[in-house]
Amino acid sequence: MDLILYRAGAGIARIILNRPEKRNALNAEMAAGLRDALQRSAADEAVRVVLISGAGKDFCAGMDLLALDRGNAASAVEHLETARKLAEVLLAIRKHPHPVVAAVQGRALGGGAGIASACDLVLAAESACFGYPEVKIGFVPAMVAALLRRSVTEKRMFELLASGESVSADEAHAIGLINRVLSDEDFAASVDAYVQGLAEKSATALTLLKNLLYQTDGMTLEKAIEAGAQVNALSRTTEDAKRGFAGFTKKS
Repeated sequence: MDLILYRAGAGIARIILNRPEKRNALNAEMAAGLRDALQRSAADEAVRVVLISGAGKDFCAGMDLLALDRGNAASAVEHLETARKLAEVLLAIRKHPHPVVAAVQGRALGGGAGIASACDLVLAAESACFGYPEVKIGFVPAMVAALLRRSVTEKRMFELLASGESVSADEAHAIGLINRVLSDEDFAASVDAYVQGLAEKSATALTLLKNLLYQTDGMTLEKAIEAGAQVNALSRTTEDAKRGFAGFTKKS
């Protein structure tokens, strides 16, 4: 069975975590497959939006603890190599040229919540929950913390990571962890409508926007505004902008 399913069409690359019997828990093979699928979609000129979802009832329960337990005899170097497999996935999402959307049903825990946090946009079913329970078994959600810090306040981040408790979709939305809460009944249709709407936008504009937003993280106000001015000027020279201006002029 393929652990990662991939299909693309109508400008949307759909990546599905396909290990439902393990709640889509990540092992090394699955993490590598997810990274490869992200790279494949980035290289496909027809793709404008990427959608990541989970097969079955859950999005992703995090890293496969049984696989990690079997690696307890590993050296520090080997543990670092394992950790970097998830890091590669998180960075592949952030560095992807197009918007990456997470569609979360059921549980998004640990590394699964980290994958959602790395995505540019997160849509959650009303019954979904998010949590970082690593501290309960002596782990530190260290890579996820770097992403979470960019989504919620410092104190809220500390509480989420230090308590290890899960939060509902509504609470996740209230603290800025996710973008939208959608009804369970219409979740799939609502997600499709959302990503189709993104796919209809200017791919060039969205790529420039994504690069700018993450490029300015940590910049001074002056440098961020200057970076924005450069992107603004560049965007006006693109074919998408030329067509957009021409269409606007005709309507006027």
